[in-house]
Order: sequence, then structure tokens, then C-alpha cells
Amino acid sequence: MFRLTSLNLNGIRSATTKGLEAWVAATAPDCMGVQELKAQAPDVEGRFDELAGLKGYFHYAVKKGYSGVGLYTRHEPSDVVVGIGEPEFDDEGRYVELRFDTPARKLSIVSCYFPSGSSGDDRQAAKYRFLDHIYPWLMRLRAEREVLLVGDVNIAHHEKDLKNWKGNLKNSGFLPEERAWMTRLLTEGGLVDVYRRLYPDESEAAYTWWSNRGQAWAKNVGWRIDYHLATPALAATARQASVYKDQRFSDHAPLTIDYDWRW
Repeated sequence: MFRLTSLNLNGIRSATTKGLEAWVAATAPDCMGVQELKAQAPDVEGRFDELAGLKGYFHYAVKKGYSGVGLYTRHEPSDVVVGIGEPEFDDEGRYVELRFDTPARKLSIVSCYFPSGSSGDDRQAAKYRFLDHIYPWLMRLRAEREVLLVGDVNIAHHEKDLKNWKGNLKNSGFLPEERAWMTRLLTEGGLVDVYRRLYPDESEAAYTWWSNRGQAWAKNVGWRIDYHLATPALAATARQASVYKDQRFSDHAPLTIDYDWRW
């Protein structure tokens, strides 16, 4: 099995004070995508560049204490790609891709942090610009390689993907335009929502993020906004998925999926 985890850390320094490294060691993923590092290279190097025996590769935001993504792996990549070639978003540290190429296979594993538009119209407009840029990028990538993208997409696709869907119809993360973008990605775009392939009807157990307001965690008033998105051949090898909620490392929960293929 190949085990892959995704987790929005809401700050790597904070998450590691809450038992993250011990959990990673016990869970033993082959690879882990993380988002929202909220740290820069000097904060990570010599401290978090390895985690539970996994080596990390990162894309940092220019702004201190903001965004940033990483991929931890126990396998040496053949290449590392940082950013999508759009300065607006590359400055925010939103994309890192590890390539594992052999004569028999070209494979990319990606950790990506999609913008949130919840803070206002300007950020929602930026979110739409990001969606416009990342879609053709992913289409070019999947035309050439097997792709497995993990990350915080900041979009709940269907009504079953959040508890209070009626109250969020006009809120960022559940807007019609965002949901239509996800539908397009998963239909004509040819990628597969791996968790939904395994558990098409699951609702409350699928949530991966909870607001810090109104006892959302205690009442499980959550959203499913963290994903594994894969090309069909990879998605077909997924065997089981789990959302870990016994400990809280951040306002998100880790999403781990086991794939039935050997490295």
C-alpha cells in the first residue's frame, strides 16, 4: 500500500506542539501534503524540514506568517516544481509538486492550498483568478503524467459536504460558481474525487474543517474542503480513507487514503 495524508496545519509551529509528529510516526504515511505552513524557510530549516523520518519540500509565501505548502516524503523525487508560474499566487506559496519518474511511469504528487474568499470581495475575486489559472495547469499536467493532488481546496462541492448548506448558499466555499468549477474539474477535467469514489454517500464523517466559532467542532458543524484529486488510474487503486478526529492539530483534520500500488 501507498499511504498519502493531507492536512492543513494552520501553522506548522502550532501543529507540532499538539502531537503532530508522534501521530505521523504512528500513522506512517509514505507521503504527506501540508498546507498553511505560516512559516518561512528560516523557521523550517533545521527544525521542520524532516518530520517523523519524512523529508520535506516547501513553497513559502513572501508574506511572513502566511500560507505556504509542503510535501513530506520517504521517497526521493526526481524533480521538484514550485509554483504555477503566476506571480500573484506564487508569492503566496500555494503549490509544490514532487515528480517521481521512472521509465515505466511519470507520477506527480502535489500539495496545493487554494485561496479562501471568506474575508471579502477582493479575496473572492482572487480565488476565482486562481481557479482560472490552476485549471489549465492541471489539464496540461494530467495530459502528460499520472497526478495525485492533495490539499485544502476551500470548496465544498455538494450539499452533503457541509452541515449547514442552506445557510451557506451565498458564502465563499459553497458559491454556485465555485461548485460549478469543481463539477467541471471532475467531469470534463477528468480528475477523480478519491474520497467520494470510496464513500459516495458519507456526510458528517467526511468533514475535514470546522470553524472556531459557535462550538462547531463539538457539534460537528463541519465542511469537507480537503481533497485527494487523482487521475483515474490512480484513483482506481484507492482502497480505504480515514479522517482522523481523535486529536486536534489544527482547525482541519488529516485525510489519509491508502492506495494499492507499490512504489
